[in-house]
Amino acid sequence: MKKGISAAICGGVAAAFIATGAGAFTGQKYSKEARISLAKARHIALKVYPGKIVSEELEHEKGGSGLRYSFDIKNHGKTHEVGVDAVTGKVLENSVEGPNPD
Repeated sequence: MKKGISAAICGGVAAAFIATGAGAFTGQKYSKEARISLAKARHIALKVYPGKIVSEELEHEKGGSGLRYSFDIKNHGKTHEVGVDAVTGKVLENSVEGPNPD
């Protein structure tokens, strides 16, 4: 039974990466400190700036609770960095990174 649950969880994580198009998630070592899940933070970020997530990380950074998810989201030739507080879910950043190098 445990193997089935583990496989389902791994499959769900893999499906989430495929759905967003995001590469490897970095900052997993901080995930126990986060109150907001990665999936919820993605949802918040994509509501702020719809597009394709091209990178994502969980990091300690000044502002808010000090722990944030950071997403680079591509849309219409621009990449936005959207920061979501990993404790409160509040949007901390929504800034243009510049043109996409496609």
